[in-house]
Amino acid sequence: MKELITYIAKALVDNPDEVTVTEVEGGQTAVLELKVAKEDLGKVIGKQGRTARAMRTILNAASAKVKKRTVLEIIEE
Repeated sequence: MKELITYIAKALVDNPDEVTVTEVEGGQTAVLELKVAKEDLGKVIGKQGRTARAMRTILNAASAKVKKRTVLEIIEE
């Protein structure tokens, strides 16, 4: 899941070197924390959050396949 979000985020932003994804494992749920450069934050979120929602939808479909719940959090620095 981490590699999937990293790949999508790096394709969207201008500074792909500053994309970091941290995975926090829980019992049934994993939390993916996505950090990008400040100027790329808008590209990752998209108009009215559409891009972020699409990334979460893809993540939910992929994590349902492995029977695990995964949550995407976009961290602002």
